[in-house]
Amino acid sequence: MSFTVEERGNPNSLSYRLFFKNAEGKYISPFHDIPMYADESQNIFHVVVEVPRWTNAKMEIATKDLLNPIKQDVKKGKLRYVANVFPHKGYIWNYGAIPQTWEDPAHKDGDTGCCGDNDPIDVCEIGSKVCSRGEVMKVKVLGILAMIDEGETDWKVIAINVEDPEASKFNNISDVQRLKPGYLEATVDWFRRYKVPDGKPENRFAFNDEFKDKDFAIETIKSTHNFWKDLISQKTKSGELNCKNTCVSAGDSPYCCSVDEAKTAVGETHCYVVVFIYS
Repeated sequence: MSFTVEERGNPNSLSYRLFFKNAEGKYISPFHDIPMYADESQNIFHVVVEVPRWTNAKMEIATKDLLNPIKQDVKKGKLRYVANVFPHKGYIWNYGAIPQTWEDPAHKDGDTGCCGDNDPIDVCEIGSKVCSRGEVMKVKVLGILAMIDEGETDWKVIAINVEDPEASKFNNISDVQRLKPGYLEATVDWFRRYKVPDGKPENRFAFNDEFKDKDFAIETIKSTHNFWKDLISQKTKSGELNCKNTCVSAGDSPYCCSVDEAKTAVGETHCYVVVFIYS
């Protein structure tokens, strides 16, 4: 399964968008149309990279826009960048999301006591490669951190690219602790303090700041996939989320996006076009 990423607009500007196509050249939503599983039998998941390691621009899947392109987050009309919080430089992993997942803001988690953050579940990929924005990779899950962000549950999955040279050595969160000493502690520190330069309080975490293991992480991902299924089948109200997709919904669904509608949405973003292919 391969995907093409098409840049439109100017980087570091309000016009910038990153649209996705599948192997057939059809525009797709990275939120809804890319399968969650790369290999369900082996619990291998797809991850859409939003922010490459060491970079600072706060890029994310635009869950409220048609076709959900990746764009830079905006606050008070200004593009958002994550500050360098000593001793860290930008994001300290390849940061992204698992498609076809959704943290339901109406569901109060039994472990955290807080409702979901209305986004796909986040992933910190810890492999050696610095990935590209919009890259779709296959990962195996190692564990998960339960962050509480401004009163919302915001899970952070720890995973590694299956193509990483050392992927075979990592099978659970304990392997990260053993083979990458200090990395998990740095991850908690990063998430705790990254909003402080913006004048916000430190984030907190469930489970006494400890990571849960692989099995717990996979069950959490599966539960967010079920929330997404309810969302896309209209069993749950979508609110401001844009659930239009080109591959998942049937033609009679209000969420079914036609080829013409998709092309129009992409065409409305002007300026130059650059195409990248990931397979």
